[in-house]
Amino acid sequence: MRDAVIVDAVRTPLGRRNGSLAGVHPVELSSHVLRALVGRTNLDPADVEDVIWGVVNQVGDQSVNVARSAVLGAGWPESVPGVSLDRQCGSSQQAVHFAAAAVISGQYDIAVAGGVESMSRVPMGSSRVGGQTFGPGVLHRYGVENFSQGLGAEMIAVKWAQSRTELDQYALESHERAAAAIDSGALAAQLAPLPGVLDMDECVRRGSNLATLGALKPVFSEDGVVTAGNSSQISDGASALLITTSEVAAQRGLRPLARIKTAVVVGDDPVVMLAGVIPATAKALSRAGLTIDDIGAFEVNEAFAPVPLAWIAETGADPARVNPLGGAISVGHPLGGSGGVLMARLAHHMRDNGIRYGLQTMCEGGGMANATILELV
Repeated sequence: MRDAVIVDAVRTPLGRRNGSLAGVHPVELSSHVLRALVGRTNLDPADVEDVIWGVVNQVGDQSVNVARSAVLGAGWPESVPGVSLDRQCGSSQQAVHFAAAAVISGQYDIAVAGGVESMSRVPMGSSRVGGQTFGPGVLHRYGVENFSQGLGAEMIAVKWAQSRTELDQYALESHERAAAAIDSGALAAQLAPLPGVLDMDECVRRGSNLATLGALKPVFSEDGVVTAGNSSQISDGASALLITTSEVAAQRGLRPLARIKTAVVVGDDPVVMLAGVIPATAKALSRAGLTIDDIGAFEVNEAFAPVPLAWIAETGADPARVNPLGGAISVGHPLGGSGGVLMARLAHHMRDNGIRYGLQTMCEGGGMANATILELV
């Protein structure tokens, strides 16, 4: 029975919008992590049978199949193909799922999964310009004029009775955890710095407090609780993971970080949109034959603070195990690259701390969510 293992997982530092990475083309961000992956594993890139790449706004600098351009920009052989996919915020997590399925089935022996988003160069929503993306049938079905992740976050806050103070406190803790991770060196093994450009995540705010966060105005509703301070940060970055089987890894003298034990995706209410992480987690645990208490570390994407807080309330997970190195509120959320960013963070954290099982889940536009359970090997 073939399995799927992550041999290595690497990411760029994440740059703030119009910050240090704004001048770096998304193809070059992608090529950079591909080159880093080869350098860290001594892999011959000619052996990679596909590069599966998440990218959400596939227009402008991110159009015409970033994955293929990244392969060529990295200097890899022309024989290496690439494909770009869009499952919204979970795009590069889905790329890992597709790569894992391909190696388990025997279609590939070695694949690379990852993703990119340069939100400075290709602003969020660019792919929707000039069109009504949902169509009249979808809008009529749900009785809405449009779908909004921000309003979905407000709906979650109401449903789970979350206060503004609770959300801001969560955001503050995210920044504190991220700053502690930077200071302790906990992120070093997962990072591929861009020399002379950016060595470390630049979105983390030090010295913030509840008074500062509390002064921010709600973004999506005048009487709402979701602000820029308790939402994910718009950012730039890329991530890449080398996926193969245990057998192939052993043949090549490669020691995997983790095995992909379970990979699922679910659909959920597209109006509330962001609560799919709850059924996705339940499905993954059931399929793996595990309970929430078996999981030693969680990565629950901090698209908005209401999401992980609702997830914690429903699952009963230990909050100390959730996003222990900070999350998208503090580190940033480069849409198409974020799934790989979270998985790099999770896999390295599991290895560094001897954690047997880790779970990652991400809410996604359109009311979907991926969940992945990793097992230390």
